[in-house]
Amino acid sequence: MRHFPALPLAVMILTVLSAEEAPRPPVAKVIPRKITMHGETRVDNYFWLREKENPEVIAYLEAENAYYRAMMKPAESLREQLFQEIVGRIKQTDLSVPTREDDFYYYSRTVEGRNYPILCRKRGSLEAPEEVMLDLNQLAEGQKYFRLGISEVSPDHRLLAYSVDNAGDEVYTIQVKDLATGKLLPDRIPNTYYTFAWAADNRTFFYTTLDSAKRPYRAWRHTLGTTGADKLVYEEKDEKFYLRLSKSRSKQYLFINLASFTTSETRYLPAGEPNGSFRPIEPRRQDIEYDVEHHGEVFYIRTNDGAKDFRLVEAPVKDPGRGNWREVIPHRPKVYLEGVEAFRDHLVLMERADAQVRLRVRDLKTGESHYVDAPETVYSLFPASNPEFNTTRFRFNYSSLITPPSVFEYDMAARRRTLLKQQEVLGGYDPAKYETERIFATAPDGQRVPVSLVYRKGLKKDGSNPALLYGYGSYGSSANPAFSSERLSLLDRGFVYAIGHIRGGSDLGRTWHDGGKMLHKKNTFTDFIACAEALIGQGYTSKERLAIMGGSAGGLLMGAVVNLRPDLFKAVLAMVPFVDVLNTATDPSLPLTVIEYEEWGNSNIRKYFDYIKSYSPYDNVRRRQYPHMLITAGLNDPRVSYWEPAKWTAKLRTMKAGDNLLLLRTNMASGHGGASGRYDRWKEIAEDYSFLLHVLGVK
Repeated sequence: MRHFPALPLAVMILTVLSAEEAPRPPVAKVIPRKITMHGETRVDNYFWLREKENPEVIAYLEAENAYYRAMMKPAESLREQLFQEIVGRIKQTDLSVPTREDDFYYYSRTVEGRNYPILCRKRGSLEAPEEVMLDLNQLAEGQKYFRLGISEVSPDHRLLAYSVDNAGDEVYTIQVKDLATGKLLPDRIPNTYYTFAWAADNRTFFYTTLDSAKRPYRAWRHTLGTTGADKLVYEEKDEKFYLRLSKSRSKQYLFINLASFTTSETRYLPAGEPNGSFRPIEPRRQDIEYDVEHHGEVFYIRTNDGAKDFRLVEAPVKDPGRGNWREVIPHRPKVYLEGVEAFRDHLVLMERADAQVRLRVRDLKTGESHYVDAPETVYSLFPASNPEFNTTRFRFNYSSLITPPSVFEYDMAARRRTLLKQQEVLGGYDPAKYETERIFATAPDGQRVPVSLVYRKGLKKDGSNPALLYGYGSYGSSANPAFSSERLSLLDRGFVYAIGHIRGGSDLGRTWHDGGKMLHKKNTFTDFIACAEALIGQGYTSKERLAIMGGSAGGLLMGAVVNLRPDLFKAVLAMVPFVDVLNTATDPSLPLTVIEYEEWGNSNIRKYFDYIKSYSPYDNVRRRQYPHMLITAGLNDPRVSYWEPAKWTAKLRTMKAGDNLLLLRTNMASGHGGASGRYDRWKEIAEDYSFLLHVLGVK
């Protein structure tokens, strides 16, 4: 790492003037660095902020934090009020719905005043004595950051393997606890990732480790009690691919899942043969994706082979290659087959059409299918924990912009749905006081972009309402309209909350994703601008009352649209924003860069380099008036390095005109997801909302 000369702290540390004057914003030192690629030389004045070990970098981030606190001091009482509102709606001592697996019921519970859940179980019945498996509050004690990774009980339910991250960098250490004695086994494995799988013998497990770019690329076999080196069972050498482990619901097979953004391959191993070799279901072929579910003598395979929005085939376990695939559900245009869950007598298919998820149940004996009715037209739905294979009951999570998170159990044979639990919202919440709907915006190329809305009933469409428009639009990730009790603090103050289902997501299928990536990425930005214009044009809000919000790749969206249309928005929340796109895309040593060539384009190729350069927020900051902006970062973030929002802020400070606020808040002990404890997270939400209310002038 190159050493930078000592910088005078005075140029960066916050200076507070007299009481009559506002604090001065920090100024980052300019150290020009020339970067040459494709015969073109660019100058980056703030490249030095990448030097995390440089004390001047930490001083700058701390100065920005101090400036943030000083400028938000007038909203302190509002922030505290919002925090109390948020906490006051939440049942802080609560219990999850117990999930049965074999003879045990597993659940978690929370206790008022404690940041983290307690993992518990009962044996035989729900009336049995409680056994605390893991109290995450005890594990987090004394730590500035705590995140649980995997939590997997052995097949005989005697051992618990779990992993912990204490930095926010998403690098986990695995430990194993004997649930009978409560003692930790000596086995301890660092540098691991989220995925893990037990073999059937209760003493062998498989885990993944990370390369220098924090890509999960190796799968290992570990036998409890052994002190020698673990056995490497697979290494993925193609840097565009990442490796994950899983286990079939039938518990008969272990899978190594290898995937890039366009291509995938699955390898399988009988769970009872842990010393065997993983074999491919079907060797990878460029642009062909598939994933696998086991059922008796066949594998069910969801694939895009000959099917843009995926189809379902089955293949014999004895020889599952493509030559033996038999079609079960054909491709249907504009119906995206998003996932498949296999049970003894049924398949559950997750389909997405018209920006909405549907559950389709297929009876394996009769071949008949039916859909599970949803009570609303705009909602969010996804599978809950369903570890049992020999069951007719399927659990799913449901919510909408006005319906709190609910766990349903659906009897697939009787076609009967039962509500097991709905999140209790304290303080007298009444969904009848709110309204949700869907409107459409028209993009510049004529595409109709769905927009989901929620607001208090009686709203007048006269342009006077404050509004918050959220967007993401990357990686094929769909924007699901789900409930948030925290959001009520905005709705009850007259806000319209909107979600733009913009291209780059898969809200309308794979074509929708493809229309917002690579050389079509700018459609994501113009779709979002069209959503904002629709809200204004239809009287829901006005330019002077419209705020926008996005995080990570959604933060890239924020940076791009304020460069394109800074006049359209009053305020921006850009959370851990991916804004230094060109520099990151040209540095293969950084996490995700090579993996994401198939999402953004490979900048080593000139046409992609030029296209990324044309929209990269950091590279397109200009002298103009920008909206009020709150930008956040996490010092240990492995996905969007802290220096991206820091550099962007530093450049904006030198270029922006006018007196609108520009604030950077860096969590010095966290990563991509912000604070790890629930109370700390609620405080961050209260800070974000207080910023919005403050700059929009909402009482």
